[in-house]
Amino acid sequence: MNTLPDARTALPPDDDLRAILHNEVHARPTARIRLPALVVYVAVLNDGVRREDEWAHLKRLPGQDGLRLADLSSSFLRIRLGNCTLKWERHSEFTRYSIVQALPEGAGLDAPESPALDTLAVDADWLRAIPGRTVAAIKLAMVIGDISNAPATARLGQQWLGGRSVVASIMGTYGHSIAVTAFRLRDSGFEHMLVIAPASTTETRAGRISQRLLELETYRLMALRGLPAAKSLAPVLGEAEAALADITARLENKQATDQELLDTLVALAAKVERATAVHQYRFSATQAYHAIVGQRIAELREKPISGTQGIGEFMQRRLTPAIATVAATAQRLAALSQRIERTSGLLRTRVDIATETQNQQLLAQLTRGQELQLRLQSTVEGLSIAAISYYVMSLLYYGAKAAKVAGVPVNPDLFAGAMIPLVLWAVWTTTQRIHKRLHAEQEH
Repeated sequence: MNTLPDARTALPPDDDLRAILHNEVHARPTARIRLPALVVYVAVLNDGVRREDEWAHLKRLPGQDGLRLADLSSSFLRIRLGNCTLKWERHSEFTRYSIVQALPEGAGLDAPESPALDTLAVDADWLRAIPGRTVAAIKLAMVIGDISNAPATARLGQQWLGGRSVVASIMGTYGHSIAVTAFRLRDSGFEHMLVIAPASTTETRAGRISQRLLELETYRLMALRGLPAAKSLAPVLGEAEAALADITARLENKQATDQELLDTLVALAAKVERATAVHQYRFSATQAYHAIVGQRIAELREKPISGTQGIGEFMQRRLTPAIATVAATAQRLAALSQRIERTSGLLRTRVDIATETQNQQLLAQLTRGQELQLRLQSTVEGLSIAAISYYVMSLLYYGAKAAKVAGVPVNPDLFAGAMIPLVLWAVWTTTQRIHKRLHAEQEH
C-alpha cells in the first residue's frame, strides 16, 4: 500500500467548472431568523441594471465603503447592518433585497399591525433608490403565538392584518407554524404577510419558512408576466389564422398566381416568426416560474384550516387559469407556425410541378430541334460528300490531261468517268470514320 504525501494528488485534474458547480448548492444559504422578526423584501427587475450599479447602491449603506465589486461575483451577499441583516441576491431577470430586522418591542398578535410594520432599519430613501423596477414588495412579520387552536389563531391573524378576508394554512407535516396573508397591495406598495410560530421555533426553520413564502409570491408574479403578452397576442393570432385560411382557399381554388400567394405567405410567416421571437422566451419563462411555484407550494406541506381557504388552494385557483392562457397562446403560436410551413410546402409542390412541366416542354422543344439539326446535318453531309468528290474528280481530271500532254496515252474523260465511283466511295468512307472517332471521343 502506497502512502501519498498529498491525498489530493490521487485524483485526476479538476474540470474547470467542478468547484463552481459543487458550491452552487451553498450559493444562497437560508437566512437564520430569530423570532419575533420583520422581513422587508423587495424584488426588482434588473433588465438594463448592471452589477456595478447594484454594487454602487449597496456601498451607500452605513459602513459599506470598503465593499468590493468582487464581493458580488457569486450573485449572493449578506451584509450585517447593526441590528439588522441585508441579503442581496441577483438572478437572471430580477434582484432580491431582503432586510431582516427585529420587531418593535411589544409587537405581537395583541398589538395592531401598522406600528409593527412601519419601522424600517434602513433609510427609506435608500430603499426607494434601489436600481430596477419593483416586481414584488413584501413585509413579512414573524411573531410568536400559540398555534394549537388553528382557527382561532387564524382569526387573530386576520384581525392583525386589518380584518379583511385572508387565506391561511398550517405549514409543515406536523404543523410547525401558521401563515396568514391577503395577497393584496397596500397603499405603501407592499404586501403584508404574517407567520405565527411557537417560541421554540429554531432560527433555521424560521429562515426556511420566510424563504419559501417570499419565493412563492415572487415566482408567482414572475410567472404572470407572460399573461399580458398572451392577451395582446390573441388578436394578432386571430388575424394571422384568418389570413392563412384565405391563402389556403386561394391556393385550393387557384384564384391567384403562385407569386402573389408566395408574397402573401412570406409576409405572414415573417409576422408570425417575429411574434415567436418576441414572446417565446417570456412564455417559456412563465412555464419555468410556474413549476417553481408548484414546488414551493409542495415544500410548504400545508394543511387546511377550517373555515379558511389555504394558500396553495388560493394560488392554484387564481394562477392556473392565467398559466393555462399563456400555455394555450404559446401552443397556438407554434401550431400556426407549423400550419404556415405546411401551406408553404403545398405551394412549393405546386410550383415544382409547374416548373417540371415547363422543363418537360422545353426538353421536348430541344429534342425536336436536335432532330431537325440532325436532318440538316445529314443533308449537309450529303452535299459535302458531293462537293468534296467533285473537287477530287477535278484534280484527277486535270492530272489526266497533264499526263496526256506529257505523252501518256490516256483519255482524260474516260479516266475521270471511271474514277467517279471510287472517289465517291473513298470520300464517304473517310466521312464515316471521322464520325465514329468524334462519337468515341464524346463517350469518353
